[in-house]
Amino acid sequence: MDETHLREKGASGPRPHDAGVKGLALVTGASTGIGYELAKCAAEAGYDLIIVADEPAIRPAAERLRAYGHQVEPIETDLASQEGVQGLLEAIAAHNRPVELLMANAGRGLGHAFVDQDLDAVRRVVETNVMGTLALVHPIAGAMQARGRGRILFTGSIAGFMPGSFQAVYNASKAFINSFSFALRDELKDTGVTVSCLMPGPTDTAFFERADLEDTAIGQGKKDDPAMVARVGFDAMMAGEGDVVSGWKNKLQSAIANVTPSGLLASQHRKMAEPGSAS
Repeated sequence: MDETHLREKGASGPRPHDAGVKGLALVTGASTGIGYELAKCAAEAGYDLIIVADEPAIRPAAERLRAYGHQVEPIETDLASQEGVQGLLEAIAAHNRPVELLMANAGRGLGHAFVDQDLDAVRRVVETNVMGTLALVHPIAGAMQARGRGRILFTGSIAGFMPGSFQAVYNASKAFINSFSFALRDELKDTGVTVSCLMPGPTDTAFFERADLEDTAIGQGKKDDPAMVARVGFDAMMAGEGDVVSGWKNKLQSAIANVTPSGLLASQHRKMAEPGSAS
């Protein structure tokens, strides 16, 4: 596939499962932010890595992660496309090793009012956050079920608990991921495969710049450390927990959202995400 850069120069190729290596971990959206920190957690725990992003920054990220002494293969591909997902699955198959940990972290944000957004950008959010995630998880979860072991971590969001005025599509996509992860966990509960969902609040990553939210109250507000958020999610996955909200303020916000009328939640979200709300 032209858009999938397999066997990056300098990357280690497939190798047998060494005695000191626990297995193979796959992390998407791993060039920066929460995804990169999740990859660090896996490397520190002794896992070889396949890390994925849709930008060239995935290669220097891999170089840094190799300092932990394990195999790291970077793959640059667009999970919003069928070709990108298929290329990644082919690269995974070439390792001849099962994926023990799957951290489905890749996602896109999009600010501004829905009718003002470019429909292609809207489609890209849905295809990345929803369809790309499903297309990747489906075969890997099936292989885990057949083996009777494996761990899956979705990066959802507390945004999925509230209608997101001026982030309507993004919040809806995260509501899907939150809901889907809970359902998949129940379906796989007796198979030896665990499914966890990390639901962070605003985190200090490039998300707000990429989503054109820098002039909003949420874009300029206090944010959590991505290393802390990733550690909370990774530990929850390894413990087999179903869901975890990182940070006490986010826990409180999600609890309030569960008992607040949707119309009021949408109005509150407007105050955080409407363009110009930072002022």
